[in-house]
Amino acid sequence: MNSSVVDVREARATGVRVDKESLTIDLVDGRTIIVPLIWFPRLWHGVPQEWTHVEIFGDGAALHWPDLDEDLSVPDLIAGRPSGESPESLRDWLESRRKAGKPVRA
Repeated sequence: MNSSVVDVREARATGVRVDKESLTIDLVDGRTIIVPLIWFPRLWHGVPQEWTHVEIFGDGAALHWPDLDEDLSVPDLIAGRPSGESPESLRDWLESRRKAGKPVRA
């Protein structure tokens, strides 16, 4: 069996931490991956109380931040894939955030 198939199948999150520089995901197999927060602009524009409100679902295969309307796939994170959000979508999201009086990083 191809080892990359095993890695993706076993890529399930057990814990998530966000700080102003990085996203850290603990995996069921004992690995921890750390990716730059700037890869995910909605998380980057978030604040600590929004970062801590994360849901791990799909048996650990996916992460969801309801306050930021952000969904990430754990296999995509393992593969090193940053956000695929279009500039237009991000611009609209940032504008709605500003209108709601929520913080936006400069």
